[in-house]
Amino acid sequence: MSEVKAYAAHAEKENLKPLDIERRNVKATDVEIDILYCGVCHSDIHTVNDDWGGAKYPVVPGHEIVGRVLNVGDKVKNFKEGDLVGVGCMVDSCQTCDSCKEGLEQYCENGAIMTYDGKDEHLGGHTFGGYSEKIVVDKEFVLSIPENIDIKATAPLLCAGITTWSPLQHWNVKKGDKVGVIGLGGLGHMGVKFASAMGAHVVMITTSPSKSDDAKSLGADSVLISKDEKQMEEHANSFDFLLNTVPVGHDTNPYIALLKRDATMVMVGAIEPLDPIHGGGLIIGRKSVAGSVIGGIKETQEMLDFCGEHNITCDVEMIDIQNINDAYERVVNSDVKYRFVIDMKSLKN
Repeated sequence: MSEVKAYAAHAEKENLKPLDIERRNVKATDVEIDILYCGVCHSDIHTVNDDWGGAKYPVVPGHEIVGRVLNVGDKVKNFKEGDLVGVGCMVDSCQTCDSCKEGLEQYCENGAIMTYDGKDEHLGGHTFGGYSEKIVVDKEFVLSIPENIDIKATAPLLCAGITTWSPLQHWNVKKGDKVGVIGLGGLGHMGVKFASAMGAHVVMITTSPSKSDDAKSLGADSVLISKDEKQMEEHANSFDFLLNTVPVGHDTNPYIALLKRDATMVMVGAIEPLDPIHGGGLIIGRKSVAGSVIGGIKETQEMLDFCGEHNITCDVEMIDIQNINDAYERVVNSDVKYRFVIDMKSLKN
C-alpha cells in the first residue's frame, strides 16, 4: 500500500480538509494513475452533505478524473506509462450479470462499485475518489482520453458528459430532430453541445432570458422561455426529444405538453421527488417520461472519441484544492459556468 494526500469531509455537511489515505499496490490487472485534474460534480456535494443518505465518512469525493498512467500490472496490455487516461463514476462491477455483459455496468444487477463511497473489495472499508494525488483502478474501468482536446476541460466529461450523451444515444437522436434541453447548467450545457454536434435542431429551454446568448454560443439554434405561456403554446407537440437536466424537483407537466406523439422526455438531473404528473398529458399522445444515469464504459469511451473528433469539452473554471469549500458554496448558488475543475498539482503544495 502507499499513502497519498487527499481532501475529505469527516462528517455530514462538514468542510473538506486534508487527509492522508491509502491506495492499494498495483495488481496484475490494475492501472495506477497520477491525477492531474478532477471535476467538481453536484453529486460530490450531495454525498458530503449526506443528502441521499448512506454516506460513508470520511468522504473523499471526485469521479471526474483525468491523469497520466504511472504504472500498470502484468496483465494490462492496452495502457502504458505516460498514457492520458480518465476514470469516471465507477471503478468496478460484477462483470457477470446481464447488464455488465451488455456494457451497461452502471446498471450492474449486483451493484456497481462507485469511485467514492463504494465498497472497497481490496482494502476493506469504502472507496476514495479523485480529490487525491493518485488512484489505482482495474483496467476495465480506465478510459483513454484524446490528446488533442483541452485536458483540464475534459474531466467533467466523465460524469456531466456521459450523463447527457447516453440518453441522446439511447433514444436515437439524429440529424434534423427537434431536441429541447431543459436547464442550462453543468449538464445542460453539455446536452446542447452534443445535440448540436449530432445535427439536431437544438432549443434551449430555460426560465432565464438572460441565458439566451450563452445558450446560442454553445450551439443552441433558439431559446424557449418556459415561463412565457405564449411561447410554450407555440412549441406544443413539436419536440422529438427532451433532455431534462433540472437538478431539483419541479413541475414536468408543461414540458410533457411540448412532446410530439410517441416522444420522450428523459430526466437526468433531479434525484429527488418530482411534482405529480398528470396522466392525461402522457395518455393523450402516447408520450413517455424516462430516466437515465451516466453510461457504461464502452459508451463512455465512444463519447470521449466523439469529443476528440468534434473538439468538444466542458466550459470550466479552474480552482486549487484549497478553495474547494468556497467552490461548493458557489455550485449550490449556481455561480459557475459551467463546471469547476480542480488543478490537482495544488494538492502537492
